[in-house]
Amino acid sequence: MRTIRPLLAAVVAALAFASALLFSAAPASAHDVAESTTPANGASVTVVPASVSITFNNRPLAIGSGVTVTAGGENWADGPVEIIDNQAVQKLREGAPAGEYTVVWRVVSSDSHPIEGTFTFTAAGGATSASGSAVASPSASAPSASVPTAGTGAPGTGTSEPAADASQPFPWSIVGLAVVAIGLVIFLAVTARRKLAASNDADGENPAE
Repeated sequence: MRTIRPLLAAVVAALAFASALLFSAAPASAHDVAESTTPANGASVTVVPASVSITFNNRPLAIGSGVTVTAGGENWADGPVEIIDNQAVQKLREGAPAGEYTVVWRVVSSDSHPIEGTFTFTAAGGATSASGSAVASPSASAPSASVPTAGTGAPGTGTSEPAADASQPFPWSIVGLAVVAIGLVIFLAVTARRKLAASNDADGENPAE
């Protein structure tokens, strides 16, 4: 039995190590992700919206977050990004023209891990100015294209769809270590069982006097 006890202790230790690896793999792959954007990526909208937003699966942190909304080589973002529940909302300045817009966002997720991405949309008409009129543009007559939806956007700003460029790599190295640890547990368990069986057979052949 003295030979079996170290083996059993090794099995318990390996099992504990494997469990720790498996449980740590979940948080490592659980960085926040962008679930949708408004307007949707690639959408065509009637006029430039008053704001754009990115919806996440958790509430991001305000510190270190920023969004740029660029068209014609100019950033039309107005003020800092606002974190409202699980959305990052960026207002746009008045007078934004019609055309194609590129939104580049960067936020700090709830686990303090920075994530970033980009999406585009096209506005057929310019943003409404303070006087209530829309900013004219040669592309103002461009028709709106339908896009796949995964939610409802603000009126006149298109629809939401899964955000682009927001994926996180899966920690395969941790999974590999966990598999190796589990294999070690199985090997040690089989070895311990054989040792125990051999010890029992030896005790049966040579009974104590």
